[in-house]
Amino acid sequence: MSLLPQIEFLAIDKRHFPAEFLRLRKRLHGRQFDALLHMQLSLRASLLGTLVRSPVRLGFDRARARELQWLFTNRKIAARGRQHVLDSFWGFADALGVTDHRLEWNLPLPPEAAAYAAQVIPDDQPTLLISPCSSHVLRNWRAEYYAQVADYAASRWNMRVVLCGGPSPVERDMGDRIQALAKHSCIDQIGRDTLPQMTALLGAATVLLTPDSGPAHMATMVGTPVIGLYAATNPARSGPYLSQDWCVNRFPQAARAFCGREPEDLPWTVKIERPGVMDLIRPEDAMERLDAVMRRPDSN
Repeated sequence: MSLLPQIEFLAIDKRHFPAEFLRLRKRLHGRQFDALLHMQLSLRASLLGTLVRSPVRLGFDRARARELQWLFTNRKIAARGRQHVLDSFWGFADALGVTDHRLEWNLPLPPEAAAYAAQVIPDDQPTLLISPCSSHVLRNWRAEYYAQVADYAASRWNMRVVLCGGPSPVERDMGDRIQALAKHSCIDQIGRDTLPQMTALLGAATVLLTPDSGPAHMATMVGTPVIGLYAATNPARSGPYLSQDWCVNRFPQAARAFCGREPEDLPWTVKIERPGVMDLIRPEDAMERLDAVMRRPDSN
């Protein structure tokens, strides 16, 4: 079910790409569209884009059209320098003549999602939500560091601590280890919610602690500050758009330690996903950012 009634979502499981490609081809057969906005830089996405019949196939400028995307489009957005990913998407709006840049999501959530969040966060006690895993394990922090921050939040700020995330074995194992290491109890919601429920939970929380992950952007969408943990990737490019001040940014140190170069000398899209890179972030770094968030005048 779509939360946006005027938008049709066609989801695919990229783990089974050949079969999903054929299924989507059948689903789109005979349909005509006015424009294809090719906003995903991957060869797999480009192949899926060939199934969309449209006279306008808008993609990135040649310099940014990685993985041969430029071969699959017939119009390009304006070239730009080092932009945050979200800012680069404005280029698609500009190319279509939409120049009023309003950062609004206004995603309508079903009542059951709000009810789920109210069960987990039933009162005004400040709540630290920890989504501990990225889809890339080398972006993940140590379980013992999360446990230390969880204990600090509970003791220093009397915060409720909630663990959240998907049902993958990696996330389940991480949650179990955090709970085993933490001295204060955490509410474990890992793998127990739907995406709308997770979004509502993020909106009800005081702050989210997470590495470079999808929930960082979901929290941004619902106005919750994000303490992002960045060393393997550059938060200036892909960090939570409205929480740059709250991020722990050790990407410059990672560039020097693992690449022997200054960050500005590296390609804008580079990732430093190396063993040990996230150890450049210490628990005290996240605690300092948590203190800053909690001292805001509008912090609940």
